[in-house]
Amino acid sequence: MKRGAFALYAAAAVAAGFALIACSAEAMEAARASLQLCGEVLIPSLFPFFVLSGLIQELGLPSRLGRLAAPGMHRLFGVSGPGCAALILGLMAGYPLGAASAAGLVQRGEIKREEGERLLGFCNNSGPAFLLGAAGAGVFGSSKAGILLYISHVLAALTAGFLLSCGRRGSGFERPSPLPPRSGALPAAVLAAVRNMLNVCGFVVAFGVVTGVLTAVGLLPALALDLSRLTGLEVSACRALLTGFFELGGGVGAMRGLAATPANLAVCAAIVGWGGLSVHLQTSAVAGDMKTARHFAGRCLSAVFSCVFAYILASAAL
Repeated sequence: MKRGAFALYAAAAVAAGFALIACSAEAMEAARASLQLCGEVLIPSLFPFFVLSGLIQELGLPSRLGRLAAPGMHRLFGVSGPGCAALILGLMAGYPLGAASAAGLVQRGEIKREEGERLLGFCNNSGPAFLLGAAGAGVFGSSKAGILLYISHVLAALTAGFLLSCGRRGSGFERPSPLPPRSGALPAAVLAAVRNMLNVCGFVVAFGVVTGVLTAVGLLPALALDLSRLTGLEVSACRALLTGFFELGGGVGAMRGLAATPANLAVCAAIVGWGGLSVHLQTSAVAGDMKTARHFAGRCLSAVFSCVFAYILASAAL
């Protein structure tokens, strides 16, 4: 590591240490709130699907599904048929299950690593339980708003996948030889789900503390005020946007109490489409040896298109 980079990291670590000491009460409260989010929302909604995803892969079902989905997956997204399993699970359950499913397909030899990296660009998404329940009903008090957010999110993911596959659509991949189904599929699936769930909860708590400390020292409120003046959005929406840059749940939760206007729904959709740095690191943790550059590009595209689609749909339907 270069000396300048080391000095920068050391200074950041010292500053973070002082901030945690100075704002210890706020940091503890942020950690407590993040753990509550994990216990009440993330674990109940994600863990069963993590087990299901692992079981599906251990039993070799993606290869069978792939024979049916292969033509469409090739033409639209430039990947082979088994990738359809990761896309469906990602849209059903939420972050980072799509990425974990893609990594599992690569590890079991259902798809090649290059295909797995392409899948990361569009298969890792938020699920309907979070968008309809936590965001729609919980934040905006409207199930209709949740439906609009989910539709926008799905359309944005498919659009991102289509754009990122330019130059590969219609070209085939040499299929690797998948591993045969093995005995003990359920225990293996449960153990993998536990590991993935610990990764998710760890990053959620870590970034919850980061945003809590940044709020306590006044940095996020000051930036939100400047962003509001620049964009004309409500200060609360700008604060949610900045919080959501780091952590998805905190960003969406910060919009609680705001009206379900097209502008506010567009901001919420952008937060969910981006996913937060927490989701990006969760994805890196479950992606194995796959590069995550396409995941980053996909999340950027998804944030933009989710925002646009949500604004258009909300303007027409609300």
